[in-house]
Amino acid sequence: MPSVIWFYFKNLKHEDTAHMKILAITNQKGGVGKTTTCVNLAASLAATKRRVLLIDLDPQGNATMGSGVSKDDIPASMYDVLLGDKTLSEVTIKVQQAGFDLAPANRELAGAEVELVNEFARETRLKKAIEALQDSYDYVLLDCPPALNLITVNALTAAEAVLIPMQCEYYALEGLSDLVKTIKKVRVNLNPVLEIEGLLRTMFDPRNMLAQQVSAQLVQHFGDKVYRTVIPRNIRLAEAPSYGLPVLLHDKASKGAQAYLALAGEMINKGKRHG
Repeated sequence: MPSVIWFYFKNLKHEDTAHMKILAITNQKGGVGKTTTCVNLAASLAATKRRVLLIDLDPQGNATMGSGVSKDDIPASMYDVLLGDKTLSEVTIKVQQAGFDLAPANRELAGAEVELVNEFARETRLKKAIEALQDSYDYVLLDCPPALNLITVNALTAAEAVLIPMQCEYYALEGLSDLVKTIKKVRVNLNPVLEIEGLLRTMFDPRNMLAQQVSAQLVQHFGDKVYRTVIPRNIRLAEAPSYGLPVLLHDKASKGAQAYLALAGEMINKGKRHG
């Protein structure tokens, strides 16, 4: 294991996480590595003996499939939870090989928004569902759809912080500006404790001059909110979902797997400093 990663991991103990940390992993722009981050961060945190729940909130069900669970064969899903027909515990599946729990989703979830539109307290359905878990987990990761809709608002209302995966490309900063405005609105109206946990540079190619320039701008504007860990472009990372595996199980020696282990370690250490 590279020395920088060993530095993060050498003193990590299960007791270090004092409470259940709820993270919304979101970006209104698609294709930025959001679901890849959810699945691989869940597996990496689980590898440090943290208790992790990954909640799939995207009707495409990519986090479900990427965890090795068939979205077409699940008996119940997050659709049932948001409609109030099931509890989170009732829909949760143990992803044995990766060591984390999964609350799955499929295309049914797309109908939840329509069905909830006239319901009372529709923005807090997810928050109430998670509150019933009573610190059963150290980390709850929310994989949001690539859109600002009622499901995303539910996630931002339930979370205490937002992790934003983003590519270092021309339109990224403009999209980030819109997302920051959304987070501020949710903080004012629905969730006063919501903050940005960190910005994660994904699919990074250090040979690309534009990527380096955008990366420098991110650090300039957001300072220590930008994770030191950078997720590289990596073929093993890209092909792991087709096997229904986190990259840690597909090829743990790959640069992608090592990067997500480093991110988990950085996140845990950051939590300890702020705890």
